[in-house]
Formats: sequence, structure tokens, C-alpha cells
Amino acid sequence: MKLPHRRHLLHLVAGAAALTAVSRIAKAQAYPSRPVRIVVGFAAGQAIDIIVRLISQWLSEQFGQQFIIENRPGAGGNIATEFVVRAPPDGYTLLAVGANNMINATLYENLNFQFIRDIAPIASIMRVPQVMEVNPSFPAKTVPDFIAYAKANPGKINMASAGNGSPTHLAGELFKMMTGVNIIHVPYRGSPPALTDLLAGQVQVMFDNVASSIEHIKAGRLRPLAVTASTRWEGLPDIPTVGDFVPGFETNAWAGIGAPKDTPPEIIDKLNKAINAALADPKIKARLADLGGSVVALSPAEYGKRIADETEKWAKVIRTANIKAE
Repeated sequence: MKLPHRRHLLHLVAGAAALTAVSRIAKAQAYPSRPVRIVVGFAAGQAIDIIVRLISQWLSEQFGQQFIIENRPGAGGNIATEFVVRAPPDGYTLLAVGANNMINATLYENLNFQFIRDIAPIASIMRVPQVMEVNPSFPAKTVPDFIAYAKANPGKINMASAGNGSPTHLAGELFKMMTGVNIIHVPYRGSPPALTDLLAGQVQVMFDNVASSIEHIKAGRLRPLAVTASTRWEGLPDIPTVGDFVPGFETNAWAGIGAPKDTPPEIIDKLNKAINAALADPKIKARLADLGGSVVALSPAEYGKRIADETEKWAKVIRTANIKAE
């Protein structure tokens, strides 16, 4: 039997590759042709759930297909993340990405996935700073006052958090690392009980998300010392940043969308453009501002770099402070 000529084989291979590329692009153009689910690793009503529901409604209207929120809470968001990691990479199962994903990569030692390797970044939505706040009876009125008081009274200041390994906890641990103060961490099961004790003066300081503390601050029940973002937050324009006094200090809770690795880049780009268009809409920007955040429209590559940078930062904090998952 006569074997095919080498040039003919090369033409066949090239033709097959071209057909595959055309098929992939055609699928991306037709996407989505059925409902898409966005998996959230926390219960309905939590901040990231509210944020992603806002975006899912926009996507549903833009694409004419339902983007459905599916809540799979548990293990700090790891249950939802693993579910999406195992899903087909076809763009029909997406993940609500939060600060927990960057933290959990180091906090949990035996995960069945590697977040940066197994989840493809699609788009950032917003970032939410924390606010360093104290009970009004506390003597410090500025960050330098706080640092001086803490150094004069080592081990006598209690710092509340929303739980061991939470963003509110790690923001405080980063502050301790960068200032050398000795304050005691007191973990709670979420922000509400931590705030209750802060308001009662049972604990003295907390690095809480601005959204859950803003009403107490405006009512004078809590005293804000600084926000943790690199720039002042428009909701508290007169309050400085921690970085104004502790150079290089910055923390934010990030929210965004990801997909299983190997999801076609054409689908990722299509979703990225749609989400960034949503972030440019004045009504959505205003709603996200009400939730205490600022919109951050990034390309998939830019968002991937931000995820990697945040993961590395929190890894250093977790290892230095020897923080373990509860």
C-alpha cells in the first residue's frame, strides 16, 4: 500500500487544526446557548453573593440566557471552588472568586486543587477595603496614637475578627507584622458578633469591611482610625489610609469571576468584556459603592496577576503568624 506523501499529511494536520479553531470560535460566538450557573461558596445574603447576583442579572439581560446563582457554602468556600474545578471547562459553570480563595491557598494544607493552577481568571468586579476602627472609649484617635499606646501596653489590646483566617483577621496580622505591636487576636463566628463586642467595649479594635461598619461609624458608635486601601475611600473621605502612617500597608477584599482551567479563551474574553461593560454602567457602579467597594475592571491577565500577588502576600502573613485553619 502506498503511504501518503509527507506534504499531504502536513496539509491534513493543518486542515484539522483549522477546523478545530473554527469550531471553537463558532462555539464561543454562540455562547451562551443555555443557562449558566455561577457558584458562590457562601450563603445567600453575604457580600460576595449580593455582588455576584448584581452582575448575573446584567449578564442575563445582555446575553438573553439566565446566569443562575448556586450557593454551595462550606469550608471557607473550598467546597464551591472544588466543584467548579471539577466542572467541564465549557463556560457554563463559573465561580464567584473572593479573598477567601487567595487566603485558603495557604491556610488549608491538603486541598484537592490548586486555585491559581485550576481556576482561570475571567474578570474582577470590585475591591472592598477594611476600616481600622476602635470603640470610642479607646484613647487612641489616630493610627500613630494607636501604635504608641499598643507599644506602651503590650498584650493589653484585644483585636476582634470575623474568624480565624478571615480577611479581617489577616488585615490585623499584617498590621502587627508591619508595626511590631503586640495585640491579642479574638476570633468570632462572623462580623456581627465581633461588632457587638466592639460596640460594647469588650474588645478594642477591629479591621472590618467598611460595608458592615459604616452605619455604626456614621452614628458615632465606632471611631474610624484609617481605611486599609491604598487610597482614601469615597464613603469616608476625611479618614486617612493606614498606609499614610505605615508605608506599604494595603488590604482589600476582592470579588470577581473565574472558570475551570482550559475554558476556551474566546469565552473568557466574551465574559470579560460583558462584565467590564457592566462595571461602566452608572447604576451598577452606584450599587457597588453602596456595598462599600470600588469597581475594578481588569483584563483576565491583569486579574490573574492580582490574584497571584494577593495569594503571595497572604501566604507570607499566614506563615509568619503561624495561622491554622479552624
